[in-house]
Amino acid sequence: MRVSIPHTLGKDELRRRMAARLGDAEDKAQGMLGGLATVETSWVDEDTLDVVVSAMGYTIPCSAAIAEASLDFEVEIPAGAGFARRMIESAVREKGEKLVG
Repeated sequence: MRVSIPHTLGKDELRRRMAARLGDAEDKAQGMLGGLATVETSWVDEDTLDVVVSAMGYTIPCSAAIAEASLDFEVEIPAGAGFARRMIESAVREKGEKLVG
């Protein structure tokens, strides 16, 4: 699933915001569902962030690519989690919009 969020920040500012807010995202995930959710992040290169969310027995790999005018997420919905596709897409869009807003 692909989710693209437009922005007018430029790559450098978006990269700075993402780096500054990553710790918050990981901390919030640890507090969700009584600690049953985890978020792991790692920079592949300066414009690509890999994110792995684990919750309720599912692991959801995702990448976030920083482009000049958009933040592009590629999310792999695991087999058996198709029922949650809209919820996952909504969550990705909401969190992405907070990063670029």
